[in-house]
Amino acid sequence: MSNTRHFPEGFLWGGATAANQFEGGWKEGGKGISVSDCARSHLDVDVKDYARQNKVTTADVEAALATDDEVYYPKRHGCDFYHHYKEDIAMFAEMGFKVFRMSIAWTRIFPNGDDKEPNEEGLKFYDNVFDELAKYNIEPLVTISHYEPPVNLLLNYQGWYSREVIGMFTRFVETICKRYKDKVKYWLTFNEVDSMIRHPYTTGALIEDRFEGKNFEEVIFQAMHHQFVASALATKICHEIIPGSKVGCMLTKLTYYPLTCKPEDVLKAQQDMRSTYCYSDTQVFGEYPAYLLSRFKNNGINIVMEKDDLEIMKKYPVDFVSFSYYHSSCSAANEDGSIFTAGNSTNAVKNPYLKSSDWGWQIDPIGLRISLVDLYDRYRKPLFVVENGLGAKDEVLPDGSIDDQYRIDYYEAHFKAMLDAIEYDGVDLMGYTTWGCIDMVSESTKQMSKRYGFIYVDCDDYGKGTYKRSRKKSFYWYRDVIKSNGEVLFEDRSDEIMDGEISGEAEYGYC
Repeated sequence: MSNTRHFPEGFLWGGATAANQFEGGWKEGGKGISVSDCARSHLDVDVKDYARQNKVTTADVEAALATDDEVYYPKRHGCDFYHHYKEDIAMFAEMGFKVFRMSIAWTRIFPNGDDKEPNEEGLKFYDNVFDELAKYNIEPLVTISHYEPPVNLLLNYQGWYSREVIGMFTRFVETICKRYKDKVKYWLTFNEVDSMIRHPYTTGALIEDRFEGKNFEEVIFQAMHHQFVASALATKICHEIIPGSKVGCMLTKLTYYPLTCKPEDVLKAQQDMRSTYCYSDTQVFGEYPAYLLSRFKNNGINIVMEKDDLEIMKKYPVDFVSFSYYHSSCSAANEDGSIFTAGNSTNAVKNPYLKSSDWGWQIDPIGLRISLVDLYDRYRKPLFVVENGLGAKDEVLPDGSIDDQYRIDYYEAHFKAMLDAIEYDGVDLMGYTTWGCIDMVSESTKQMSKRYGFIYVDCDDYGKGTYKRSRKKSFYWYRDVIKSNGEVLFEDRSDEIMDGEISGEAEYGYC
C-alpha cells in the first residue's frame, strides 16, 4: 500500500435495504397488506419532479386493494428476497459485510396492525434471516418502521393521527424485541422520520382526503408527535428487553447551501436546514426545539398531548444518530428564474457547480463530510451513515458483466470524504451501509431500472425477468474496500488513469 490511511478498527461496513422495496412475498406466509403494497408506479416518472408519486387518494388505495397486479404495484414483488434470502446473504458475506441493515415488515408480524396475536410464520421468517446472517457473523441493523404501516390502520384508524396506533406499535416492538433479543443488537425506530411532512402516506398512513375540514399540516404534526412518543417507548422497550442494545433515530440528511452570499439566501438555507433538524433534535434531545414550537404557534397548529408525553420523550432519547445522504441542494430567498432539480423526495434549486445522476440527484461527496461535521457538532452522539448510493442505468454487456465504474467513482469519493471527517474533523462514525447493496424497487420512482446495487437482479420495471442475481464490477471493488478497511482507496491508480480510466474527480468535477 502507498498510504496507510484506513477506517477505525471495528468500523461497520455493509449494505441497506427495506422490506417494502426488497422482500416481495407480499401475500405469503400470512403477511397482511401495507400502504407500500398499494403504492402505484406510473412508469413515466419525470426525473425533475417526483411529486406525483406522493399524491395518493383513498380511491387510489381502493383500486389497489381490488387487484393482485404486480406490474403497476412493483413493491409487491421487490427483488424477491423472501425466496432468495440465503443466496443474497451469502453474497453479502462474500463482500465481507460486517452489518446488514433491513426492516421488519409490520404486516408480516401483525397483518392488520391491530391483531391480538402475532403471525408465527412471519416471526419464523425473520428467525431464519437472522440465523443466516449469524452464520456469516453479519450484525443485523433493524429498522422497526420503514414505510410499512398496515393499510388497515389507514382505512380504519386514521393512521398515525390516531393515538391508538401508539399502543399497536409498541406491542409490535415488544413482540420482536422478545423474539429476537439474542439476535439483534442494533435498532432504528422510524426510517427518515422527517419524511412525514413530504410523503405522509407512506410514513404515517395519512391521506388528505380522509381529513376533510381539518388543517392537514396539523394532522401531519399530530401524527409526528405520536411517532415521537412511540419512538421513545420503543427505545425504552429495547433497552429493557435487550441489555446492551443500541437504538438510533434516522433522518433524511438534506444539506442546503445558500445559492449566493446574500444574507437573504444564507437565512433561507439556515431555515431549510432547521426544517430537517427539528425532527432529529426532538429525538436526540428528548424535547421539541424552540423554533419548532414557534412554528406551531405562528401557524396555529395545536398538538394534542397526554400528560406524560413530554416526560416520556425526555426520558428515553436515542443512543445514536443515523441518516441517509444522497445529495445537496441550494436555497434562495427569491427562486424566480432558478433551475430546479430532483432529490430524495424533494425538489430544490440546482447547484451550478455539481454534476447530477441519471435521475437528477446532484452528486456532492464533500457535502457528506459537511453533513457529518454538522451532525456531530450538533448532537455529540455516534453517527451512522445508513443510506448513500448512486441510482444509475446499468447495462448488461454481451458477456453478462456490468461495468459500473461510475458507481465505484461515486463511492470512492464519498468514502474519502467520510474518512476525512473522522480523521481531520473528529467525527465519531460507527459505520456505513450503502443503499442498496442489491437492486430493488426505488422508493422515489417505483422503478427497478433505477439501480443502486452491487448485485444485479434480472427484473425490469414491469416485473419481468428471471430474478437471477449477478455480480457487478463494483461488487469486487467494495469487497476489497471492506477487506482492507479502506486502505485500498489510497492505492496508486495513476497507471489505470493513464490507460484511460476516468477518476471520480474528473468524472464528477470534485476538483
